[in-house]
Amino acid sequence: MGYTFAVNQAAQPSRRESSLIRPPRLHLGREGTASRLELFFDLAYVLVVMELAKAFYEDLTWHGFAVMTGLFLAMWFSWVGFTLYANRFDTDDIFFRIAKLAATGTIAGCAASASDAIGKLAVPFAACYLGNRLVLLALYVRAWRHVREARPTIVVYLIIVGLSAALWAVSLVVPDPIRYVVWAIAVLVSAAGPVLATLRSDTAPLHVEHLPERFALLVILVLGEAVGGAARGLHDASWAPIAIAVGGLAFAIAAGMWWIYFDVTTPASAPKLREVEAGEEDAQSSADPAESSGRVSDARYDLFIYGHLPLTFGIVLAGVGLEELVVHPDKAAPSAASWVFACGLILFIAGVALVISGSTETMRTIWPWPVAAIPVVLLGALVPFRGSLLLTATYAVGILLLAALGTRAIRQPDTALGGTK
Repeated sequence: MGYTFAVNQAAQPSRRESSLIRPPRLHLGREGTASRLELFFDLAYVLVVMELAKAFYEDLTWHGFAVMTGLFLAMWFSWVGFTLYANRFDTDDIFFRIAKLAATGTIAGCAASASDAIGKLAVPFAACYLGNRLVLLALYVRAWRHVREARPTIVVYLIIVGLSAALWAVSLVVPDPIRYVVWAIAVLVSAAGPVLATLRSDTAPLHVEHLPERFALLVILVLGEAVGGAARGLHDASWAPIAIAVGGLAFAIAAGMWWIYFDVTTPASAPKLREVEAGEEDAQSSADPAESSGRVSDARYDLFIYGHLPLTFGIVLAGVGLEELVVHPDKAAPSAASWVFACGLILFIAGVALVISGSTETMRTIWPWPVAAIPVVLLGALVPFRGSLLLTATYAVGILLLAALGTRAIRQPDTALGGTK
């Protein structure tokens, strides 16, 4: 507790510093609560997800899936880039606020062009995304100037973000389909950033009180899209009685995913990350350099972060599938909608497993719960159903049962999940 107080004191601006201008600094002792600016920032990404989901719903084909996947990955790594920067260096001064608001505007521009980003709006989409990269690059340049002890980590991000920005800039002037190949390379470069920074992250550790809350907020937002899919489907079906039943079951499925994440996944993973941070503080006071390397803990951070990629993408896919199932409750399954929904649910469960096992560093915490549910979900997608009512009812019972089993496991200290509390 004394350590936290000391860091908080160090993080306060000195009397010589303006209250409006505070250079970036490491915030190991900051509170975990997300700022209002971060919440506002996230809203722009919600708009993009909504547009991508809508476009995929209107094109439930392999082409639509490929477009949805590629653009979602681009936006997800954009969000992660700003989240990791703010986790380490947010001082909420006037420069940071202006930069974050400018970045929010660029993402709103991406939302305005996302519906036809692989088409006539490709250049506006790329230009807005490039603006987002340049804002993040400017923030890291400022951090490099003021946070000398974190420069080894900052340099990694300067290279990654700078190269990504250059590729997006090149994409503005090359023709289709080369443009989309350049986009793919740029996204892969961005994806490598946190992993490469792991090699230097002992100089700029992540704040584990803030990190789980930021990802929890992202999960809440994409769950809202899943609920929205059920609501839109009910509206488009003109409140037909069978659509009402399917819509209610779709909502139960979304509620089950919320339950699994917030009552099981977060309680199983977040405390382990805090234990890692406490262990790092002890290692830093040790004379043994090997104990203070921090690489084991960083691997846990990486798995926690990257595990949320299939988790959140799965929720969005499930929402798209549920919307179509509600709109056409009489359509036989398997169908494109049922497969999209099932694949989304599988990705969600896989993401949950990756987050928990990565944080706890053992596979024992995810077997049989929740990994054993993956082949069951896949098998359910192969079973022929005459309509979506029985299909959604089956999955609703399954997802709620999965949530109940996970809750039971984490509340019993003699189980693998319960041991993480």
